[in-house]
Amino acid sequence: MKPIQQRVVGMMLATAMLGLTGCAGMSQQDKNTAIGAGAGAVIGGVLTGGSTAGTVGGAAVGGVIGNQVKPPR
Repeated sequence: MKPIQQRVVGMMLATAMLGLTGCAGMSQQDKNTAIGAGAGAVIGGVLTGGSTAGTVGGAAVGGVIGNQVKPPR
C-alpha cells in the first residue's frame, strides 16, 4: 500500500471511530440507519468508481434499508 493510501485509510478509520462515539444516546433504529447509510455510501462509491452520485445514492438507499431493519425479539 502506498503511503498516501495508508494515510487516507488511517484518517477514515479515525473518523469512523469518532463518529461512533456520538451513537451512545441513539435508539437501535437510529444506529441501524447510520450504519446502513455508511455502508451504502462505501458500496455505492466502490461500485461507481467513486462518483459523488453513486456515493450519495448508496448512502440514501443504505439508510432507508438500515432504518427498516428490525432487531430480533
